[in-house]
Amino acid sequence: MNNIITQIIRIIVAVTFIFSGFVKLIDPLGSAYKFEEYFGADVLNLEFLIPYSLLFSVVLILIEISLGTLLLLGCRAIYTLWGLFFLTLIFLFLTWYSAEYNKVTDCGCFGDAITLTPWETFYKNVVLIVLIIYLLFKRWDIQPIFTQIFAEKIFLSLFIVYLLTLGYVRRHLPIIDFRPYAIGNNIVKGMETPPDAPKAVYEDTWIYNVDGKDKEYTTEEKPWEIEGATYVDRITKTIEEGYTPPIHDFTMERNGEDLTAKLLQDEKLMLVVMYDLNKTKKRGLKRLKEVTDRALHNGYLVYAISASTEEDYLKIKEEYNLDFGLLFCDGTTLKTIIRANPGIVMLNKGTITGKWNWRDFKKIKFKD
Repeated sequence: MNNIITQIIRIIVAVTFIFSGFVKLIDPLGSAYKFEEYFGADVLNLEFLIPYSLLFSVVLILIEISLGTLLLLGCRAIYTLWGLFFLTLIFLFLTWYSAEYNKVTDCGCFGDAITLTPWETFYKNVVLIVLIIYLLFKRWDIQPIFTQIFAEKIFLSLFIVYLLTLGYVRRHLPIIDFRPYAIGNNIVKGMETPPDAPKAVYEDTWIYNVDGKDKEYTTEEKPWEIEGATYVDRITKTIEEGYTPPIHDFTMERNGEDLTAKLLQDEKLMLVVMYDLNKTKKRGLKRLKEVTDRALHNGYLVYAISASTEEDYLKIKEEYNLDFGLLFCDGTTLKTIIRANPGIVMLNKGTITGKWNWRDFKKIKFKD
């Protein structure tokens, strides 16, 4: 019976790490952006590591999915379990830090496939580390499901597949898109709030000066009705989070005017996404002229969309002889929309009909 329990726990832990690694494997830039958040000045204050975020992302993905695979195969159990223990210990600290100090509201442990709150993620890691400690005590019961040599050959073959997958999605786009901006999704519908959606619940604490002393009051106590009381401050605490639409931060602004609603009604809209013009690939910029000219010739409305300034864009527009204007949107939103800089997104009345990395611009076909 104990051995059956051990094997069930082994499978649960292994599948959890394989799934977590897989959703990151198909979108390594998403994990890189999370590392940038953690390395930021207001979190771990390790800004010198930000340029290496993608490297950290790739290494983490390969370690996570490899350890999960090894555990599932029952291969090198002792080393695998200790590796999982220390990896989870690091995750445990980071998620506790995020939850306690409200620094990174989504750690990205399951990519965009499953979104957890910081405390949910922390408790998930607590459960995982308890299960791993149990497996460490039962490590002698974990044996290869095949022969040791055959299990290692399977792992090596899978590791090569993991590397090839990473290379492909890094050069193109994620194989599976879990984000609200996936092809086929409608941005307008993604921004809607259902009538019966739960509302946020807040609690106010009022601070009033009464008889020369600052005192705290609840709303029900109505401190503003106390004779001689002077208002000092109000502290609002969120008791229950309300419904947040999947898409809540998407805008298309030009010269201070919000054109979002208008442009999302267009049947043939092409957005050239460049979240940061200082980081936009020059080889991608060189390919923009030909594809955007074809779009304009086929009656498409074409805009660049970026978080950079109009001045920065005008330099690029002149250098590469581009014939379209610039829209403004938040950089984090643009990095969520497409994992490319530059990348192209096509829309038909708000529905995303296609997304391309700059390396694939020649594959774009236009409807008449």
